[in-house]
Amino acid sequence: MKKSVQDSNTIASSMDEATAHTIEHFIEKMGLIAQADGLPRIAGRILAVLVIYDEPHSFTDLTEKLAVSRGSISTNTRLLVNLGLIERSTKKGERQDYFVLRENPYTSLMQGIEARTQEARALLKATKSDLPDVLEGAQTRLSQMLDFYNKFSEAVKSLT
Repeated sequence: MKKSVQDSNTIASSMDEATAHTIEHFIEKMGLIAQADGLPRIAGRILAVLVIYDEPHSFTDLTEKLAVSRGSISTNTRLLVNLGLIERSTKKGERQDYFVLRENPYTSLMQGIEARTQEARALLKATKSDLPDVLEGAQTRLSQMLDFYNKFSEAVKSLT
């Protein structure tokens, strides 16, 4: 993946106030979206920084840019690496780790969603078959939920 020769500090110093506001808004809103999806807010904010800026970011870069602790950056970059969205990189002659957006990160995210969907479908099928039919309400709700996951799985597969 080709990287721009400009780093985020150069870009930040050359952008107008409206552009800076747009970037800050994006970073904050991505944090809220991640939080609504059950992830830590900072994970969404880290991801947003790596989407906006071309160059790798170190722990120090991310702590300064996002005004959070190194521990928070460490925890959340590890989470994003495990989700397949970002990856660690290094720079020759430097000891610290850097982070970049992974090539095609959204495919990994979709695969994770599909795996969790399959797990939910298997659980619903097993529970439905193990419960007696006299629990009609539960059977109906399990069927409705299974129908949802089946349709969701079809939709996810159509995107990959």
